Amino acid sequence: MPEIVVVRVYEDAGRSGAEYRALVDRLWPRGLTKEAVDLDEWVKDAAPSAELRRWYGHQPERFEEFARRYRAELRTEPGASAVAGLRRQARHHRLVLLTATRDVEHSGAEVLRRALGSARS
Repeated sequence: MPEIVVVRVYEDAGRSGAEYRALVDRLWPRGLTKEAVDLDEWVKDAAPSAELRRWYGHQPERFEEFARRYRAELRTEPGASAVAGLRRQARHHRLVLLTATRDVEHSGAEVLRRALGSARS
C-alpha cells in the first residue's frame, strides 16, 4: 500500500525526499501566497463540491454522511479523474495531501486519503 499522508498546509515542514505534494482543497488557503506553499499540483477536482462543503460546515456529527456523499462524488467526473491521477502518483512517490482545514481527522482530505488507499473509492 502506498504511503499517503494528510498534512495541514499551515503546519507543513516542507518537502522531505521523493514525495508528491498535492493541495486537495477547492479554495486556496487564506493568508498564504502560492510561493509559500511547496506543492507539485493543486487538485481542485479532488475536493468536495462547494455544495457538499457548505452542507457539511465542518460539523463532526455530520462527518459520516459527508464522507459517504464525498466518496460518491469521487466516483464521478471530475473527481474520478483526479483520484486516478493521485493514485498514479502514489504508485511512485510518497503522497502528501495538503489541506487548510483545522480538523484534519474530520476533513475531506482524510476521506480522500482513505479512498486513495483502498482498492476503490
